[in-house]
Amino acid sequence: RARVAAYARELGDDPEVVQTLRGSDLLGRAYTPPFDFFAGHPRAHRVLAADYVTTEDGTGLVHIAPAFGEEDKLITDAAGIEPVVPVDSQARFTAEVPPYEGQHVFEANRPIARDLRAAGVLLRYETYDHPYPHCWRCDNPLIYKAVTSWFVEVTALKSRMVELNEQISWVPGHVKDGAFGKWLEGARDWSISRNRYWGSPIPVWRSDDPAYPRTDVYGSLDELERDFGPHGFERPSDLHRPYVDELTRPNPDDPTGRSTMRRVPEVLDCWFESGSMPFAQVHYPFDNADWFEHHYPGDFIVEYVGQTKAWFYTLHVLATALFDRPAFQSAVVHGIVLGSDGRKMSKSLRNYPDVTEVLDRDGSDAMRWFLMSSPVLRGGNLIVTEQGIREGVRQVLIPLWNSWYFFSLYAGVEGHEARWRTDSEHVLDRYLLAKSHDLVAEVTEQLDRFDIAAACQSVREHLEMLTNWYVRRSRERFWAGEAEAFDTLWTALHVLTRVAAPLLPLTTEAVFRGLTGERSVHLTDWPAVAAGEADGLPADAELVAAMDSVREVCSTVLGLRKARGLRVRQPLQRLTVATADADALGPYADLVAAEVNVRTVVLSTPEEADVAVTRRLAVNPRAAGPRLGKDVQQVIRAAKAGDWSLDDDGTVTAGGTGLLAGEYELQTVVEGDGADAEPGELGSGSLGSGGFVVLDTVVTEELAAEGVARDLVRAVQQARRDAGLAVSDRIRLGIDGGDDITDAVETHRQLIMRETLASTLELGTVPAETYVDAVVGDGLKVRVTVEHAG
Repeated sequence: RARVAAYARELGDDPEVVQTLRGSDLLGRAYTPPFDFFAGHPRAHRVLAADYVTTEDGTGLVHIAPAFGEEDKLITDAAGIEPVVPVDSQARFTAEVPPYEGQHVFEANRPIARDLRAAGVLLRYETYDHPYPHCWRCDNPLIYKAVTSWFVEVTALKSRMVELNEQISWVPGHVKDGAFGKWLEGARDWSISRNRYWGSPIPVWRSDDPAYPRTDVYGSLDELERDFGPHGFERPSDLHRPYVDELTRPNPDDPTGRSTMRRVPEVLDCWFESGSMPFAQVHYPFDNADWFEHHYPGDFIVEYVGQTKAWFYTLHVLATALFDRPAFQSAVVHGIVLGSDGRKMSKSLRNYPDVTEVLDRDGSDAMRWFLMSSPVLRGGNLIVTEQGIREGVRQVLIPLWNSWYFFSLYAGVEGHEARWRTDSEHVLDRYLLAKSHDLVAEVTEQLDRFDIAAACQSVREHLEMLTNWYVRRSRERFWAGEAEAFDTLWTALHVLTRVAAPLLPLTTEAVFRGLTGERSVHLTDWPAVAAGEADGLPADAELVAAMDSVREVCSTVLGLRKARGLRVRQPLQRLTVATADADALGPYADLVAAEVNVRTVVLSTPEEADVAVTRRLAVNPRAAGPRLGKDVQQVIRAAKAGDWSLDDDGTVTAGGTGLLAGEYELQTVVEGDGADAEPGELGSGSLGSGGFVVLDTVVTEELAAEGVARDLVRAVQQARRDAGLAVSDRIRLGIDGGDDITDAVETHRQLIMRETLASTLELGTVPAETYVDAVVGDGLKVRVTVEHAG
């Protein structure tokens, strides 16, 4: 009844209702088929139940063909109906359906519809668009078709396969009970035969006379030679078709001597061969038995997630059946590498960056890093883009190379022969060495459990610390030629190149050889961290924790500067840091002041701070909207009204609705203006580890003048580079600008000359071959000239 209106065109608006029945009332009823080709087939042509039949389209009744669809066959198997297969191997109808014999099944669609219409049994002829399987090679449409197959009875092994899976270490870990575990739980018997010409033959010979049945299964060449040798056949040298099919012999069970033993025509599923790889590769059990017993299961295997239903699975099936143990101890499962359009990478689609161009421009390490540091090694999919590859160059390759270049440049100027050293007392050296110790420990543990992406993250974070903290904060020490700084950086680079060598083999090779003069980083030992071992890097958890907190404070303050448009070279007056571990940060207050360029750093606990801050929740409707729908407006109102909470586990809830990362931002806002502060003069930010910072953003005339001086230093350094001067060359410097420039130069003359190695500094127009026009401070124009001082 629900579908009657859909056929008003054929039945009319008010068709006669002969009888009303429920679907269940029709079950088991026989019907007259539209064709009588298989009339009388046992238990066929009856109404059956299926949960995939609905009243949303069609007629509410669905014709099923059990030999040509998996769901159909499950239904008829349950009903005890033997399928019929009136289609040959070329997808043509056989003589069982005479009117269409020899026609391809796709070409027969119209003739069949025409005959149904002529017989008066066709209600409507329609075309439906729906997903359909196509050959991955030639893109031709395929058909499902039942064929006789040989099976491995996997269902008899299923429970043991599930048990042995517990012995395997999976990366990512969720694959064990997820993609692979669930596939094992639903495992069915495995069809191992294929109806192809080429492939490993199924080693089964059968009698060609059903009156005298016999089946022989062979397990070795010796057995084949034993049975077929007496009949004129030599020991087989090629087990492929057609050679193996030539082996025949009389059926020993046929007293008439007329029947012959012939090999069955099927070949093995290639996945059966893949699953046999661990023992087949060494010709076990015929050879190398001792080697195999001491090398199986394998230590490690890696493939993409689809292999949980293929290679990983077939290896596991055969290992369970033959050896009652896993085929491998550890498995890394990566996702699918997709083209820039989000589709599977394809040569025909050309939907990925030109590999040759990427390698020529960025190098193979860039591509390698892009892949290994990505979610693809944690089971996720990865879209390959040039931007993503270049990001790895920017974040990792360039910082590593720049660190080495910086060292070699200044060590060369000083003529210092750096050496391995771990006993420096300077706090930055101690921190770098302790972080190097932790890097070795972290990456060793990560690589041991095959978490390559985590190892890449550790290396990337270490490089960030090395370049944007240690080197930048130690520049004056290198300019001064401090041996401790050179030796510590040399030691840290020595360790870093060895740790990163498996991830960046070519870049680390170049840096290591330049650093040490040795043959190869890949011929050195992995760094050690335990006391008394070869490297003996010192650990200092307390220093690392304190300095990491210092860096977090600096990062937050620099973020505030950027948000307020205050360049880092512009000094500010005061920074308040309120954190529970304020005492631990005390020894590093000067370091914080230098990094964020403030005159004074005040440390206190949040309770003792002379300013009060509050946290606000800002909901991002663009991010939260698609998930929350109309409820996003309720969440936004709750956030503005203060009806939100932050749980201990980091979960944010607003108006009773939980928010996900990226759907909101927690903002720290100054409540009180502090002593003598005007509204808007204080900028604040929260610390992820707890506490907050408050920055005085007022720029006085005195501070502005110093900011101009520091901008001038930068302009001079650019002019030095343009002139091709060495870092140790002294210069004659000229600065030509307005009154504000002149005042700033006179006030900070010594600072400018010291930072730029200027022997003399003249104001006004100074003739010189090299000059730089720049804008400093708040839009002040200046010309800087430099000449080698000789």
